[in-house]
Amino acid sequence: MKNFRHQHRPKKNSLIIGRNAVVEALRSGKQLDRIYLQNNAHGSLVEEIKLLAVKYNIPVNKVPIEKLNGFNITGHEGIVAQIARVQYQDLQQVISFVVEKGEVPLFLLLDGVTDIRNLGGIARTAFCCGVHAMIIPDKGVGALNEDAILTSAGALEKISVCRVNSLMKAVDELHLNGIKVFASEMTATKNVFACDFSEPCAVVMGSEEKGIYPALMKICDEKFKIPMTGEFESLNVGVATGMILYEVMRQRVGSMR
Repeated sequence: MKNFRHQHRPKKNSLIIGRNAVVEALRSGKQLDRIYLQNNAHGSLVEEIKLLAVKYNIPVNKVPIEKLNGFNITGHEGIVAQIARVQYQDLQQVISFVVEKGEVPLFLLLDGVTDIRNLGGIARTAFCCGVHAMIIPDKGVGALNEDAILTSAGALEKISVCRVNSLMKAVDELHLNGIKVFASEMTATKNVFACDFSEPCAVVMGSEEKGIYPALMKICDEKFKIPMTGEFESLNVGVATGMILYEVMRQRVGSMR
């Protein structure tokens, strides 16, 4: 029986192998999903790679050599990068594009959602519900790899994705553009059906384990909950996101194409 949790080894043609190859890819602006760096790797090229990764919001995973050898490659010199299947967009450019089209902005921020099945399912629902872009942090989120794309039924290659180095800065940018930010929080007093999602807005979803980071929650404009008749700790984040986005779409249906 096939194990659904199994993640496939990345295809060799999706990898950039070795220090020189990785630094050249970064210098040329090639979009990378993440960089795998051997724990004890050092040297001038390694330092340049680290700096460029910070500049372009590319996650760097420090791993043991066994992880790199597990890619079934040779000559990696302690570093392997994975080419991004998703083409990441600049948040301000997406906002400007949406406004210029005359549409009401709708964004989805994901804080700490690491399960690729949830990520894929959320992307699929977001695309179907008219979300203009998913906003994810460069750390603390699951990889948008082949498995995630497969789970999303290809939606991750169609919806805009903005990868940022800080969700709090992203919220600030949304606020500067007149976009209201809602946070899903199970202890909130306001019901999701009482929120006005017809205005320019963004919805923040946190992980099932830790929820939304407290400092991020603090700067959101409104908090809401999904009412439940039964007493249970929480809904699956993918299911909860779908319920919320369909309420957003219901409110906006009059302006939909």
